[in-house]
Amino acid sequence: MNLGRGKGVNMYQIAIAMLIIVLTLISGWADANGFVHASSIWNDGKLIWSELIKSALGFSVGIAMYWICIRFLQEFKIVSPEIQTLGWFTVTIIGVAFFSGKFFHWQLVDQVVGIAVLCGVIWLLVRTGG
Repeated sequence: MNLGRGKGVNMYQIAIAMLIIVLTLISGWADANGFVHASSIWNDGKLIWSELIKSALGFSVGIAMYWICIRFLQEFKIVSPEIQTLGWFTVTIIGVAFFSGKFFHWQLVDQVVGIAVLCGVIWLLVRTGG
């Protein structure tokens, strides 16, 4: 991928790729926290403000990092929303499973099926989203 800055892969492209990875990790991690805290904002019909604020903060940071990431994805000619969301989705799902801690209590067969489903979604996004 040239990007008009010389032949082959250069340091600029490597830096942008690393930035995309970091922004995707931050975005997915923040949104995963938003989802985990969102699941606790209601307790017996009462709003738990601290959980709501943590959830909102997670989603706010997550979407901001995602929007910035899209800017750099476009430098690599990645304009398909399906492909743009692929990294975020993967990091977010893994983050929710990790932060909730419940994934580690599932039976092995359920963990394998969960991973297989995630891989299936990624497969479909890559195959049909380009």
